[in-house]
Amino acid sequence: MLIGVIADDFTGASDIANTLSKGVAPEGGLLTAQYCGVPATSANSDIQAGVIALKSRTSPVNDAISESLAALDWLQSQGCSQIIFKYCSTFDSTPTGNIGPVAEALAIAMDENNVLVCPAFPGAGRNVYQGHLFVHDRLLNESGMQHHPLTPMTDPDIRRWLQKQTAWRVSHLPVGELHEGRFAPRSISSDTQTTEKTFLVADAISDNDLIALGAAFQGARLLTGGSGIAMGLPRNFFKKGLPQPTKSTVLSNMGDGAILAGSCSGATRQQIEAHAENHPVLDIDVPSVLSGSLDSAALVEFFTKHRQDAPLVYSSSAPEIVAQIQEDYGVARVAEALEQLFAETATKLIDLGFTRIVVAGGETSGSVAKALCHHSSVEAMHIGIEIDPGVPILHLDTSKPICLALKSGNFGARNFFKKALDMMKGTA
Repeated sequence: MLIGVIADDFTGASDIANTLSKGVAPEGGLLTAQYCGVPATSANSDIQAGVIALKSRTSPVNDAISESLAALDWLQSQGCSQIIFKYCSTFDSTPTGNIGPVAEALAIAMDENNVLVCPAFPGAGRNVYQGHLFVHDRLLNESGMQHHPLTPMTDPDIRRWLQKQTAWRVSHLPVGELHEGRFAPRSISSDTQTTEKTFLVADAISDNDLIALGAAFQGARLLTGGSGIAMGLPRNFFKKGLPQPTKSTVLSNMGDGAILAGSCSGATRQQIEAHAENHPVLDIDVPSVLSGSLDSAALVEFFTKHRQDAPLVYSSSAPEIVAQIQEDYGVARVAEALEQLFAETATKLIDLGFTRIVVAGGETSGSVAKALCHHSSVEAMHIGIEIDPGVPILHLDTSKPICLALKSGNFGARNFFKKALDMMKGTA
């Protein structure tokens, strides 16, 4: 294993696994596997990039650090020469954690004093310019992320936000220096003269910027960022003579499909609206879930009734409705109840012959993926074809083929849900 990734949620893990698997032309990408938590056994010997999916984005800081360090130990034991700490391209993190503390802990464990920070993913409309994060043509705090139920982002200046989380110096690499070739990667080389602990927030407004960063930081043992930061990294190994991997993912005899949406993002709500035009959908009443009058059996009944029609169940609501429910019942209680509901539903669907599961939302995806991996006694998911930017098909290595798509809230085209199910069946 050459590259190891520690991802703070499951949709982000599949996002960067997709990036590493694709690479860039003409070389292509690495043979990549995604793991549900820290594996108990060694990776298959042919895996070149390993992505460990944690559910640490909203964990208590100490738990997130502990889990991330355990992931680091396993990846290094597999031979990884480069580690990436992957977080969301919208830098989801409160002012008290977890990105800064986890990045610090990893850097200290690896004896790295200068660490790149770049959440940019231009292909999905996330650009960093002058240290500020944009979502398409809006600053981060005007993009809808300011209403995120767990990690509201109210400041687009990544330097300022990160500085709230760390005692390290936060510096900046303007895109102009990268374009003009004035940037030399001295600050991240192992023989650097400086001992000041520094996070370097890099601008990136195009894929070419990310590829240039990948080349400049090829000698860095630790990088942090969104999935885009991995774009140019496989090329570095191919230039050193690494042979092209053999990749094979065949879809056949796939069973029925189901969609579980827990994200409250604007994009996901639009996708639900589009899907509802031609397919059955069920809106989850959160108070009924909390009272116990609506459970996984009711959701399974809905799915089985409409199993041929791409059914969708969702708990997504407008920000003001979500805020009121959280105020009435508590953020943690609501999140835990919905995640458990979706996880239980998914495992029951697999037992009933559903083999194509699409999930929207980071926390929801983490709960469902962990439940399915545990239920199927598998640790690794292999990376298949890309549905939309940042969202690949994941194959669970089981005797009965199971496909997953884990969609971050704001990712995907308006017709994403139907498109995903079709591609999993091989009809698109």
